Amino acid sequence: MSNNRFNGKFVQVFTEMNVTRRIALQRIHILFRLAKETIHEDPKLAQRYVKVARKIAMATKLRLPKQYKRLVCRHCKSFILPGVNCRVRIQQRREPHVVVTCFCCDKYSRIPLRSRRNI
Repeated sequence: MSNNRFNGKFVQVFTEMNVTRRIALQRIHILFRLAKETIHEDPKLAQRYVKVARKIAMATKLRLPKQYKRLVCRHCKSFILPGVNCRVRIQQRREPHVVVTCFCCDKYSRIPLRSRRNI
């Protein structure tokens, strides 16, 4: 940026946003870890942890990391853990893909195994 008048203010706001996002990401990691640990004993508490983590991500305009995005049902937004409240199958038809079926809403989502860049 060639405009030096706002440069100091821009850098200050940018670093504050980085600190906020870093703290938010740490809390999201903690909440998902707690959800994984408590889903066997108290599924409602695990759902609450994930709901809070998603709200934190939305409030800070932060995307959930892919590893956590796959643990949330795209349809009912509930916390899904393979073997506990969802089923995971590999399908070879058409394009190879993974099918994750949520037991809460009985809907499924497909995750392609091949990347589109190789086509």
